[in-house]
Amino acid sequence: MQALHIDGNTLTLAELRQVVHDRRAVLLAPDAREKMQQARAAVEAVVANNEVAYAITTGVGKLSDVRIAPEQIRELQVNLVRSHCAGVGEPLSEAATRAMMLLRANSLAKGYSGVRPLLVDTLCEMLNRGVHPVVPSQGSVGASGDLAPLAHLALALIGEGEVFFEGKPTAGAEALKRAQIKPVVLEAKESISLINGTQAMLALGTLAVLQGETLVDSADVIGALSLDALLGTDAAFDERIHRARPHAGQSRTAENLRRMLADSKLRDSHRDCARVQDAYSLRCMPQVHGAVRDAIAHCRQVFEIEMNSAVDNPLVFVKNPQPGAAAAHKNGGEIISGGNFHGQPLAFALDFLGIALSALAGISERRLERMVNPALNEGLPAFLAPGAGLNSGFMLAQVTAAALVSENKVFAHPASVDSITTSGNKEDYVSMGMTAALKLEKIVENTTNVLAIEAAAAAQALDFRAPVATSKLGEQARMAIRSVCPAHEHDRVMSKDFARLAELLVSGKVAEVLRN
Repeated sequence: MQALHIDGNTLTLAELRQVVHDRRAVLLAPDAREKMQQARAAVEAVVANNEVAYAITTGVGKLSDVRIAPEQIRELQVNLVRSHCAGVGEPLSEAATRAMMLLRANSLAKGYSGVRPLLVDTLCEMLNRGVHPVVPSQGSVGASGDLAPLAHLALALIGEGEVFFEGKPTAGAEALKRAQIKPVVLEAKESISLINGTQAMLALGTLAVLQGETLVDSADVIGALSLDALLGTDAAFDERIHRARPHAGQSRTAENLRRMLADSKLRDSHRDCARVQDAYSLRCMPQVHGAVRDAIAHCRQVFEIEMNSAVDNPLVFVKNPQPGAAAAHKNGGEIISGGNFHGQPLAFALDFLGIALSALAGISERRLERMVNPALNEGLPAFLAPGAGLNSGFMLAQVTAAALVSENKVFAHPASVDSITTSGNKEDYVSMGMTAALKLEKIVENTTNVLAIEAAAAAQALDFRAPVATSKLGEQARMAIRSVCPAHEHDRVMSKDFARLAELLVSGKVAEVLRN
């Protein structure tokens, strides 16, 4: 795989996935390097002329009125990084940290931050050589961006703090030395540009969108198996119904379900039955899964915009200066203070995505309950247990799914409606975007596990319908499930089955059936 050349404008989610999971190498694009150098010249002009510019020759936040002498600028950079390393809690995962590093490098590469290309080069080297800062997950209110998480990232860049390197925690200085990466000595404005931004919450959001897209495809596949096992009808997926209400996600899920159920012998076996229509958890999969699809698509759009945005403060504009700017320079540069670091656009999207994925888990659990409940499961054994009574089958599996769904109801409460004043009332309205992102991370995990449990139950239910089989695509999906979860011939510990199935879902191997 060729190296990815980042420029601050064209990074995609597919490329992020390649860097995070496939370790694709990352380099700074030549055009971006030139733009960064032009912006840097404007910052150096401020320092040389000893002009007043926020976070370049002043303190930050409530201390923005304090002038910093030229001989103190390097000390200010280190002090800002160290003082903002106030995070607590479990570290972010390696995947989230890699995403955060790539996103921060790409934002700086856009050329509005006024930092040297050296910073992006060093972040790229750390990615390419597997040096991953230890970033505590808690401590951001998502206002001046994710200050604490990004400060812990910046700490590693200057050779301090702790990183994960070669599979274990290592002192930052030692890891950089072994990786043959030179620590950065930060110059004017570079610390504020490293720690001001939304990349921690954005990292979690992008990974959640990518997994959410896989999960909603997987839910269509698994839901089709459950419907067939419950002797449901595909009539509700008729294309004419969905043309009459043409939401894109709804139409896509209906099409997937039609394909999954095409030529099913199980469907044919009860075509003349007296039942008119199925329960909502079966009949309304296009409407519910489809709405989840549309929510994910909206969040993808928000995150893709943010991935290629300049989100620190102040910003440096080299060409076409705006009238009335605070500082103009001989090279045509202007340094303007604003609020692009505020996480509100992301906070809303992160909450929305959590709500949507909670619904995906909720409807999955309802299908599961129908398969295990002897009053609803169309003649299947109670709790899908062979020899029910001696064996309990999926009785407690449904309880687990119910517990996860109820947890999601708590986590889905929006964080973005909250605010708490910080920084001496200078930062008086904050987004709580990182809180939304951390809750979303749990919702994604819970939803994956609920779908894994439904997948196991659906395969078990279809086994009980043998020798009458589901469709060709349905059989492919059932066999994929059976590759990691054997049939339940008697009670056994199920936890590892569900863990393997969750991994299968995350890998995309169940969703792949739709591409066949």
